[in-house]
Parts: sequence; structure tokens; C-alpha cells
Amino acid sequence: MPTEILLTTLNARYMHAAFALRYLYANLNELKSRARICEFTIQERAIDIAEKILKHKPQIIGFSIYIWNVEETTEVIGLLKQISPQIKIIAGGPEVSFPNDQPALVELIDYIITGSGESSFYRLCTDLLNYRPALNRLIAGETLPLDQLALPYRYYTEEDIRNRLIYVEASRGCPFKCEFCLSALDKTAKPFELDNFLSEMTTLHERGARNFKFIDRTFNLKVSSSVAILEFFLARMSDDLYLHFEVIPDQLPVLLKQALIKFPPNSLQFEIGVQTFDPEIQNLISRRQDNDKTGENLLWLRENTGAHIHADLIFGLPGDSLENFAKSFNQLVGLEPQEIQLGILKRLRGAPINRHTDDYQMRYNPKSPYNILSTKDIDFESLQRVNRFARFWDMIGNSGRFKHTLPLIIDANPFEQFLQFSDLLYEAASSSWKISLRRQFELIYTILTEKLGKEIVQVQQVLTIDYQRSVQKGIPPFEMSELKPLQKSGVANKRQKQHL
Repeated sequence: MPTEILLTTLNARYMHAAFALRYLYANLNELKSRARICEFTIQERAIDIAEKILKHKPQIIGFSIYIWNVEETTEVIGLLKQISPQIKIIAGGPEVSFPNDQPALVELIDYIITGSGESSFYRLCTDLLNYRPALNRLIAGETLPLDQLALPYRYYTEEDIRNRLIYVEASRGCPFKCEFCLSALDKTAKPFELDNFLSEMTTLHERGARNFKFIDRTFNLKVSSSVAILEFFLARMSDDLYLHFEVIPDQLPVLLKQALIKFPPNSLQFEIGVQTFDPEIQNLISRRQDNDKTGENLLWLRENTGAHIHADLIFGLPGDSLENFAKSFNQLVGLEPQEIQLGILKRLRGAPINRHTDDYQMRYNPKSPYNILSTKDIDFESLQRVNRFARFWDMIGNSGRFKHTLPLIIDANPFEQFLQFSDLLYEAASSSWKISLRRQFELIYTILTEKLGKEIVQVQQVLTIDYQRSVQKGIPPFEMSELKPLQKSGVANKRQKQHL
């Protein structure tokens, strides 16, 4: 049977579920029976995606478009318009939501909904199915009060619950104005009605959901709600329950601390956006952050909870330099989060940071993800070096596979020494991608002993421990020491286990 309305997107990975599509579907009212959600990934071939879409014989296709899928989506839509030009294509999402700053893709699209689409998409589909084409191609999305939105959680399938992250939100918006983020355009943060939200979480939990990723930009903004949600999950705690929150780094009041210390190790992950410790850059990009309090809170979390800390830094901000960024990185390393996500600044369409483009000579890649290529204070070569640094740091530092070897690499000056190591690793591997784990061990051993002059026995010892922890088969590419079998402990996801 044909599906008249097809809601689709290209996710970055299979494990990601398209939260926005489920919101659109939930708010289609009587049209839900005529609609279907159909998700793909950016790894799939465009022609295969087009074929699968067209099998449903849709009259309307709604695409959700982001910085990470715009290139692949452009190819898919181009094919659809060649094969079935009569199909009406509607697009929404941050990549097409700013009329004065849009990608070439918009030329292929029949209608664009900017901003919130739940209500506007429903009305547009109703008109199109009743042969009432909209007069305007560009439609401003209507932001509904949260209590008027139909919630999407029942539209997670059993397959989603078994195999995917379950995205949830207890609030929308953000009161802060950090210019690199599109949330800077929000007027404030608004909570969903707590009892209704927890009722939905109860249903999801009863259906077997155990991996909840909160997309709230500021989960700990309203402490009473944060504590109520934590207590809700604590009452249902099990070995396989895992919660991810994005938190404000300098706001950790006593009531919240009292709730956090009750959770068992590795049941919580906190994404903490530090971005920079430089107060001048913070002021330039309208970021309010108490740096002393941020440091205190990160240390408290590491010392008093079993939470997994994923802290973010951004390289390439206006006014930053290689030497200055090194200070922020070294300061964050000293606070010992399990992971430091080193992000390269990207130009988000509509983000307020774009006002600095001329003054700071911000030069961005014209193709997505629109990463910064150079600035007034950072040349292209330095940005390329830090790009590789970020990739190798994720491979060696964040993965947890080299827990015992990493201190030997970074020693007293983490940024300078890892940058030197990164340069040598790139020279030896000729790539920063697709290096097998066994090859990583071999390269690290060679660089530490032959290029950096580290004592062979010491390098062998720490690498042997990490090799054993990685459960690699066969003889390692260096001499192994006699070690007792490692004890397994705790319950965590695959990446977290490497940090234990």
C-alpha cells in the first residue's frame, strides 16, 4: 500500500534515531495513518536510498537536514527529482532554516519550513494532499507551547529500543548566548510538564529502554526538576541503565550533588561544554562561565561520583591562537575528565559567531561540515596539525585503550608533547584514519622508543598492560612482560570500560 507522506533523514550512524522525525509524525494528527518514518545513514549509497524511498510511492517526502548530512541528502534529492519530479519535497532542519544563508540544495526543494516544524508541517501536508498548494515556498515554522505538542516517545519501535540511543528532552531551548551555538538564538529554556514527561519515561522503561540520551542544552538549569528526574531513574537503577546529560559546568548546587553521589559507577555520562578557559574569548563570544567554579565542579565529579565525564573544547574561536589554546587544553587535562572532545570550530548557518568573520579573518571550508581553515591568529598549517591532534587524541586518549601509556606520551606539558607525538605519528602512518589497533600499538612503541627516546623497558611495560586490556589476539609487536590476568569490574558501555 502506498505511503502518502514519507518522513526521512540520513543519520550519521545506525544507532542514532531521528528524534525530529518522531516529533513530526506524532503531530500529524489524523494524517499519521497515511505517513511513515523511514531512516537511512550517510554511509548508504544515494541511489539505493532513492530506490527504497520510491518503493513507498509517496506523494510528499519530508527531509530533516543537518550539517552532517547535507551533502549526501543533496545527492538523494537530486536523484528523486530526476526520477519522480512530481513528488513534493519538504525540507526542515538547521541547515535550511536561515533564508539569507542557505545551501545550494534549496533549489531542488519544493517547500522549506524554518524553525519548529511540528504544526507547520502538518498544515502543509494537509493542504498538499487536498490539492491546495501553498503560496509561499518558504514557510516560517510556528513555535507551539510545549503543552500543545504531542510527545514522540511511543513512536520509538521495539528495534529502536533494542539497538539505538533513545533521545529524550525534559526541556527545550537555552538561556545562554554562546555565539558558536544555534541555541544562542533561543529566548530562554522551557521545561516540559514534569509529570507527563516522567509518565512517558515510565512507559519507555517498561518497554525495555535502558539507554537514555537527554538532548537538553542545560539539564541542570532547574535543579528541582533535575533532581526529580535523577531520583526517578535511581529508583529504577539496574546494571544496564545508562543516562547521558549535557550539563552547565559551573552550576552544581548541593541538592544536585546529593543526588549524583547515589548513582553507581558508569551509569551516568556528563557532556560538559568547557570550550575555552580564556576569559577574553568568552567575553568576545558572549559566553558566561565561572572558570574557577567549572574547575572545582569537574574535580568534584571525578572525586565523588562514578560519572563518565566527556568535556568539550573548541579550537579556532575568534581571538584564539595555538599557544593560547594549549593553556585551556593543559588546564582541562589537569582536571582529569575521562574524555576531552577537541572540536574544530564549524560555521553553523545563522549562528551569531558569524559576525566575527571579517574582523578575525575567519576562513571556513565551503563544503560541510564548514570547518574553520584559518583565522587572523591561526594559519592553515596549524589548523591541519590540530585536526590530526584531535583525531589521534580521540584514538589514543579518549578511547581508554592506552590508559597506562598516555601519561608517558604527554608527561609534563600535555598539549606540546601530544602535538609533537601527533606529528610523528602522522609522519609514520601517513594517515590519521583507519589505523588498526594492532598497528597503533606498533607505531606508539616505535615513536616512543626511537623518536622520543623513552626507555624501552618502561614503554614495553605500559604498552603490554594496555595490550592485555584491549583483549587483542596473538603476540604483540613488542616484548610482553609477565603480568597477572586483569580483573573485570563494573558495568559500562564499550568505550567506558576502557577507562576502568
